[in-house]
Amino acid sequence: MRNIITKTGAAFLAASLFAGCTAHYLEINTNPYEVSKEQTLTDGYAIGAAISALCGTVVSTDVNTAQFTDCLLGGPMGGYYSTTGAFAKTIDNYNPTDDWTRVFLASDRIIPTLYSNLNEIADITDDPVTLAIAKIIKITAMLRVTDTYGPIPYSKIGEGGAIAVEYDSQEAVYDAMFAELDEVISTLTENKLSGISPKADPIYDGTAVKWCKFANSLKLRMAMRISYAAPEKSRKYAEEAVKHEIGVFTSNADNATLRTVAFGEKGNPLYTAIKYNQPSGCNTGGDTHAAADIITYMNGYNDPRRPVYFIPSEFDGIEYVGIRVRIEKPALNSLGRKYSGVNISPSDPLVWMNAAEVCFLKAEAEAVFGYDMGEGTAGDFYNEGIRLSFEQFGVSGADAYLNDAVSRPAVYIDPAGQNSYSEMLSEITVKWDESASTAQKQERILIQKWIANFNNGNEAWADHRRTGYPHLFPATDAGNKSDGIVSSVYGARRMRYPLAEYTNNGENVNYAVSTLLKGKDNMATRLWWDCNPAIIIK
Repeated sequence: MRNIITKTGAAFLAASLFAGCTAHYLEINTNPYEVSKEQTLTDGYAIGAAISALCGTVVSTDVNTAQFTDCLLGGPMGGYYSTTGAFAKTIDNYNPTDDWTRVFLASDRIIPTLYSNLNEIADITDDPVTLAIAKIIKITAMLRVTDTYGPIPYSKIGEGGAIAVEYDSQEAVYDAMFAELDEVISTLTENKLSGISPKADPIYDGTAVKWCKFANSLKLRMAMRISYAAPEKSRKYAEEAVKHEIGVFTSNADNATLRTVAFGEKGNPLYTAIKYNQPSGCNTGGDTHAAADIITYMNGYNDPRRPVYFIPSEFDGIEYVGIRVRIEKPALNSLGRKYSGVNISPSDPLVWMNAAEVCFLKAEAEAVFGYDMGEGTAGDFYNEGIRLSFEQFGVSGADAYLNDAVSRPAVYIDPAGQNSYSEMLSEITVKWDESASTAQKQERILIQKWIANFNNGNEAWADHRRTGYPHLFPATDAGNKSDGIVSSVYGARRMRYPLAEYTNNGENVNYAVSTLLKGKDNMATRLWWDCNPAIIIK
């Protein structure tokens, strides 16, 4: 990793990282995404190369890294994907090895790449718009990290080249991120007629106003994340984001998407990762297939987005059927291959955040918490979120869908006859009901937000932990291999810290666990913002 460790000062970047490998995955010991010194000598190229490298740390453009963070972690925990490879220890079954749970903190494609390129940009330019864009990307990437583990090293990264870096509480990480967002929003507002070279920006073609909208939208997402943990802060930041003069996303033209220009020759990394170990003649996928959770809801709602989201199953007469996540998985080659696949192409962009999500955030803020979200009602925001999602995926029929007051999620019948579930996961219909209870409104909003955010599993997992919605299938007795640590009903609440932290940064990680995490370093300990009083885990 060359000189990355001394630049970031993070203990988890020690040379011992990823000494062991799992087939096809942890081939991530090198860091081709750092801008070289030779590249920085070419001033016009250097900014673009560094910004592109930064963008590749959010949903990693490295296939192996993205597989761990999004296909094997966020996807299953969020109810979108199910692991179907022949794995004995998985996040799905709550018994993963360190190789599976450490990647957000330990992969050199995320934090080392992020901070080395932030340093390079700071060395190259003092342009305020460029620096603001870089900071927004950093926050977007690191938000995923803290929402996976809780307390993480954040404020001390990069200070003095230290190896053992202190952890910040998750509340302190969020406070720092909010302060940074306020700073960049102010900078981009002052420079709203400015920008950077379109060639240097694979997200927004260098437009300052678009980045400012994203910063406000990200602020709104974070504000709602802390709605139960810090309600006063939540209201303040949510209302500031919406009422800002530039504001939040209002159309799909605002969506934060990493375009294919930033990908390698394999294209969208999720596409390649999903296809790993795909059986001969199979079109549905390999190590990853579509989860029963998302398909069961969408089947019940007769959702027109299904052909865009899923590949038809190999079961006779059954177009879309997912495989349950938290079960004893069948063999891929004989049975696992038959379940519906995830319909991603190599040319699809990686979506960090979309306008539909913003609408649902506003709907929840107003309907559930009484925040002032400006002109419009919670029902207006909810309906607009559905329309924007249909538009994003190029699907017609939004009006008929959002006026459906009858359809409910389907009962899951496993075509293999092994893991059927006799109850509906929810009684909620699609059509907005102003007379519904607050809990019913929240569930309705979160279900549609979840459907609209398909493929963004880590965001779905965070929503599920914070609100309890959508209801997901519980683990079967055979599927929960946590020895009683993780609840079969409520699922994993976080990932464990990398084992290397205990070797290389023991004092700090032990302090984080004993004092900041307020629980054991396991998958059952709840994060700071995971404190909804309606969710009682025994």
